[in-house]
Amino acid sequence: MIKIISLLADFGVFVIFPWLMWRLTKKLLPIAVLPILLGILLAVWHVPVQQWGIPSVYGNDIGWVAVLVLAFTAGLEMWQHPGQDNTAENVIAPSLGRLLSGAAVALGLPLLVGAVLVYQFFLPLHGWEVPHVPQWVAALSLGLCIAVSALPVLIGIVRELEPEHRPLGQLALKLAVVDDAALWIGLAILQFAAKGSAALHGWSGFEFLAIGVLAVLALLGGWATRYFKNPPLFVIWLAVPLYLAAGSWASMQLGLHELIGAYFAGAVMPPSWVRRLPVEQVGTFALIWLAPMFFGHSGLHIDGDALTWPSVVASLALVVVSIITKMGAVYLYPPASGLNSRQKLSVGALLQCKGLMEIVAATILHSQGMISEFAFASLMVLAVVSTSLTGPLFKLFAGRSPAKA
Repeated sequence: MIKIISLLADFGVFVIFPWLMWRLTKKLLPIAVLPILLGILLAVWHVPVQQWGIPSVYGNDIGWVAVLVLAFTAGLEMWQHPGQDNTAENVIAPSLGRLLSGAAVALGLPLLVGAVLVYQFFLPLHGWEVPHVPQWVAALSLGLCIAVSALPVLIGIVRELEPEHRPLGQLALKLAVVDDAALWIGLAILQFAAKGSAALHGWSGFEFLAIGVLAVLALLGGWATRYFKNPPLFVIWLAVPLYLAAGSWASMQLGLHELIGAYFAGAVMPPSWVRRLPVEQVGTFALIWLAPMFFGHSGLHIDGDALTWPSVVASLALVVVSIITKMGAVYLYPPASGLNSRQKLSVGALLQCKGLMEIVAATILHSQGMISEFAFASLMVLAVVSTSLTGPLFKLFAGRSPAKA
């Protein structure tokens, strides 16, 4: 009974209260930001929420499963395209080569610049050093978080754009899909790099079985795409939890984070199957009603004493680096030809959104001991600020819609 009461308190603090604030402020901030912000404030003010049983055992489990579902649906959403709308914005569809090279620049420039700046100026600061991990790995880990774009949150933002601005949003989403896939691959590589040669020591048959499971998931997806495009709907629903569980287990068995396998499992499901699933509805339900407990607990687990004034200044410096490098990369090498200056900056404004993906990436890196408490706290602040600035920055550069002018 005590665990149930703790869960209800957890739900009230990190789900109901943020939802009410989200509605009262007319969705001014994304729903993923409010619980993490609340958790950070509770940690900084040292509010004794443990007396209320928060974080609760059941809340931890429910929030964790919800974030696994979000990672899985992020993989599924590689095949989703919200609201196709031929409207006033004239955006030439890019070739695959231009799109991939544009995505590489949009991710690579912030990653390299961020990693160099972190290595030179941030890691030498007190509290930022990471023991037992090569400093270049720590720098690249933070650089990856600076460079990432938030696919799930960005999908929601694009759905709320004016119709004439959605082509720009669709272009940003295409880049974000590539960036998102690169994020998970990068996280996997960095985790292996952090462990060094020890990553392969002590491998048993389970690790090779895990590799086989991931290969089978990918092969099954390819086979079903060609020969089993339209199975009965119940077959698809049976496959969903199997894919999610198998992918998560395999990545965990390999010493990687379960979210990496969840994303991979969603990405390799047959596209024709995915289009028959209510991906948006499931993702939205998990995001609003379940995952906020994970976000809130992530903020709550921050060392409140780590958010000192120097740490806040460092966070704001990361925000500036993130925005300038991401928007600069898109401006210097736009993902489509024919974009004017306003359109380039508008796409860059959307892509600088960190949101859920950076929160999850920072949580993974922190749990693996690859970034410090100070860096983790700063990345949480970066996620909150950059996501909050996405809407105002886009409106600033895209301008008012013709209908409202």
